[in-house]
This record gives sequence, C-alpha cells and structure tokens, in this order.
Amino acid sequence: MSFPAARPASQASEPIFRAPKKSLALIGFMGSGKSVVGALVAYRARVPFRDLDFMIENEAAMSIPEVFARRGEAAFRSLESRLLPDALQSGAVAALGGGTVMDDANWQLIQQRSMSVYLELSFETIWERIGRSENRPLVAGRLRREVADLFERRRPRYEEAAYRVDADRSPDEVATDLLALWPG
Repeated sequence: MSFPAARPASQASEPIFRAPKKSLALIGFMGSGKSVVGALVAYRARVPFRDLDFMIENEAAMSIPEVFARRGEAAFRSLESRLLPDALQSGAVAALGGGTVMDDANWQLIQQRSMSVYLELSFETIWERIGRSENRPLVAGRLRREVADLFERRRPRYEEAAYRVDADRSPDEVATDLLALWPG
C-alpha cells in the first residue's frame, strides 16, 4: 500500500486548521453611527452584519420602545444579553446597543469574541443627532442634562475598547478606517 508523499502545510491546498475570525463589535452611545457604519463595513467586507437592536426587535416581535414600555428595561437587557452571543458570530460585524457593554458579563464576552471599536463622538454631536428622538426610550422625554449624565456614566466603559475611531465624519470615512483596523 502506498501513500501520497507528505508535503509541508504551507503547500497544502487547504489549511489543516483555521482559527475562527473574531467579530468586529462596534460600541458607543446611541446616535454614534454603529448601525449605518456597521452595515457599510459588512457590505464592503462581504461578511454578515448583526444589529443587536434589530435582533431584539425580531425576537420580541415589537419595537425597542414597545419592549421598554411593555416589559421594562430589565427585560430588554435580559433579552440583549441572551442574544449577544449570536450577534458576535465569528467573522461578522456587530452593531451593539449603547448599554450592552455596561453589563460585566456582556463586556467579558465582547472582549473574548471580538475586536471592539468605540465609535467616538462628542456629546454635542450626539445630542444634535438624537436629542429630539421619540424612538429612543432612554432619550424620549428626558432633559439634555439627563442624557449627558447617561453618556458620561457609559463613556469609561466605551473607552476600554481595543480601538477608538473618530465617528464625527462621514460613514464612508469611518468604514474605511474600520476596514483598515479589522482583519475580517
């Protein structure tokens, strides 16, 4: 019985083992552009895009504001934590909700499974984008100062991301920077 000659792995037609690619997790405050930029990066990289808020809406069969109104923030956060592993699918781009990272177990999972990038914006710019939004339950009916306080409470965790990208530019420019950072 004869066997084909062994050849070095570098000459093999298929790799013997390929480590799973980390996902790209976009984090930041609401209005920082995670969904728009994430979809653009995924499209350009030809990889899946996961928007955690959209996943929650599909699972709950209602909008985010309805989840907050009918079930409360605790139920929303529980659903968010349960769906997070699916959002962080290997090799995918994930747009995470602004508060997802505040749960320590979520943050640990994000760090293990993804390359995290904080889409960094000043609060002034964020307020210009979301200040009058009725579709964001943590903004609707709140004073500017209250939303600024929430931003300041979350910012230290956002700043723990592996990378920071200036998001006060066009989605195209931000996506280009992300594609240069992420090996996809």
